[in-house]
Order: sequence, then C-alpha cells, then structure tokens
Amino acid sequence: MNEPDLNLLIALDALITERSVAGAARRLGLSTSAMSRTLGRLREATGDPLLVRAGRLMVLTPRAGAIRERARYAANEARTLLRPAQTELNIASLTQTFTLRVSDGFIEAFGPALIAEVATQAPGVLLRFTPKPEKSDLPLREGRVDLEIGVAGKSMGPEIRLQGLFRDRFVGVVREGHPLAGAKRVTLEQYIAWGHVVASRRGLMHGPVDEGLAQAGVSRKIATVVPGFPVALAVARATDLVALVPASILLSPSAREGMVHFELPVKTRTITISQLWHPRLEVDPAHRWLRGVVLQVCRRLMP
Repeated sequence: MNEPDLNLLIALDALITERSVAGAARRLGLSTSAMSRTLGRLREATGDPLLVRAGRLMVLTPRAGAIRERARYAANEARTLLRPAQTELNIASLTQTFTLRVSDGFIEAFGPALIAEVATQAPGVLLRFTPKPEKSDLPLREGRVDLEIGVAGKSMGPEIRLQGLFRDRFVGVVREGHPLAGAKRVTLEQYIAWGHVVASRRGLMHGPVDEGLAQAGVSRKIATVVPGFPVALAVARATDLVALVPASILLSPSAREGMVHFELPVKTRTITISQLWHPRLEVDPAHRWLRGVVLQVCRRLMP
C-alpha cells in the first residue's frame, strides 16, 4: 500500500478553511490551476468531493466539514514539527504577524498603547485585529486567531487556556450638557426618567443593569439597540439617550470626548476581561512574549 502524500495535508487545510480554490491558491502562493489539480488529487485520496459548487460559491461536503478541525490541527502540528526549535527568542529581531480577536471597544481603549509597546520591543511584529461577532472557540482551535481577548463564555472548550487581565464595571454615560451630567449622584428616579441606548451584538433588549432595576421594582425605557459600545456612545453623544458601557472603554480620548459618565444607581456585576489561547501555543516563546505584553499594557492602564 502506497503512503499518502503528506504535502496534501497543507493544501487540504487551506481548501477547507478558504472554501475556495482561488483563495487556497493565494494562501499557499500557488496558481489557481495548480490548486485545482491538487484538489483533484485530494478528492482521489479521500474518495470525497470535499468542495462542491452551490451557485456562485463553493461549500464543504459533510465529510469535509467533519474533518475540518482535524485537518487544521494536523497542519499546525506539522508546521510546528518542521519549524526550527527556538531555545532563545530575540524579540528585537522577531518578524511575525499575530492575529488578535477583540471587540472594537478594546481596540479603542487599549489598541494604541499595545501597538506602541509592541513597536518598541519588536519593530518587526505586526498586530492584526479581527472582530468577534460571536463568542466561539473555533477561530482559536482552527489556528485562525492567536489570541482572543474578552469575557470568557461557556462556548469556550475546556482545553482553551485563560488568563485574567483586569476587572471591569459598567457605568452610565450621557453627553455634556445633558441634565444628568450635572448631577452629583444620579438617583434611580433620574436614571429611569430618560430613554436608553442598549449595546448588544445579538440584538438583545436588556443589559447588565436591568436585573438590578427589576430587583428595585422598576424598569428603563429602551429607545434603541445598537451592535456595540462605540456605536452606543456615538448615539448618546448626539441625543439625550443614556448609554451603558464598560468603564474601560472610556480610557480612549475619542470615547470620552463630549461625554460625562456616572456611577449607576443600582449594583451590576463586575466582569473579568481575559486573554484566551489554544494549548498548542502554550510554550511557544513568541506567543508567551505577546501574552506578557498584553498583560503588562492592560494592567498598566487598568490597575
């Protein structure tokens, strides 16, 4: 029995990830015709079409979907095994791109300081920030993301590594000149007398403050729901609506501009912001350095 061509493993991972012959070709630096021939060899080796056309798009077959994570893991393991071992890491000469999955609010609050610190220590390192439209450990498990930063949800698998960065709390925010902006302490009655803008990726109508309001026997009037905290601030800046945001987002000068924040009249839970990564990167020297920089910057800004 002939041994399978293990070069096909990298191509399989690229095709399944990109779901496109042209996209996989670009990823591997091959021509589209060469990748098309490679897909033919993969189909022959696996006995499955793997990618099939659905209108103008290509979709995975059930077999390809079932082996997607295993293919990604195997390809990453192969790359690690064939990469020279790093016993000592020269940070100053490191040339690498790290992909971080973070919220827009984190980029506004911590991005500039993080980028500056990385540039000082390792000028050859590029930070690529990508959005997180939902909580999922799939990007980490598939190797598409090096680090995720945010609140760890139940969707994260038990193997995902986690380190707390700082604790955050929610505050109310209104525009300068708003009647609540001059209050020494915003009362419960004052807080619920105004309309509110809610930030929710999933379009939820309630936020962290509503449980406390319910316990007090009152509720607030929701005027609009937006997909993120930066947008909520923009809406509050241009209206009389009250926004609810994490205190950390106000580290950004652009977020604070024209705004006044206040402590909420009811208690809300604090949240722990963490950095998360896949265990295959646990002892990687470059990744350990990156995690150290993120921790250093976050704790400097949010002691």
